[in-house]
Amino acid sequence: MTDEPTPRTPAYSRVSLGIMAQASLANLLGNVHGGEVMKLADSTAGAVAHRHSDGPAVTAVVDEMNFLAPVHVGDIIKTYGQVNWVGTTSMEIGVRVEAQPWGNASDEPVHVASAYFVFVAIDEHERPRRIPPLVTDGPEDVRREREARIRRAHRLARKQEIEQGRND
Repeated sequence: MTDEPTPRTPAYSRVSLGIMAQASLANLLGNVHGGEVMKLADSTAGAVAHRHSDGPAVTAVVDEMNFLAPVHVGDIIKTYGQVNWVGTTSMEIGVRVEAQPWGNASDEPVHVASAYFVFVAIDEHERPRRIPPLVTDGPEDVRREREARIRRAHRLARKQEIEQGRND
């Protein structure tokens, strides 16, 4: 008997969520507040992380959040998330956010934001726990994993450089 979790493909835990943007989410300009978009993206990433790891996982890092276009009150907001990279206890989840005017189904959705989150799977004592490895499934998933490894290397190098500067 082995404790090694069964590897999973990104497709195993992909998640899509959607909401209609209400006026209560708007900022002073009448657009959906960026923090609300970020919250929805984090919720999507959390669902992906929970599915991939078979249990609770917490946001450890928001590696990057790019806002590309405004979201308007009344738009239908959809998020699409998947695992890009997996370590021993942590994983990077990529989330794409799209918006579409609610009243016209023929309008193409607009890519309004992208984000990369790092989640850590936790046990009942809130300690990191082992998660299933990732098996890429095609060229797009291979590209996503390669780019996630680059972001991870940059995070670790930045952390090391900051710590070194504090010790000088």
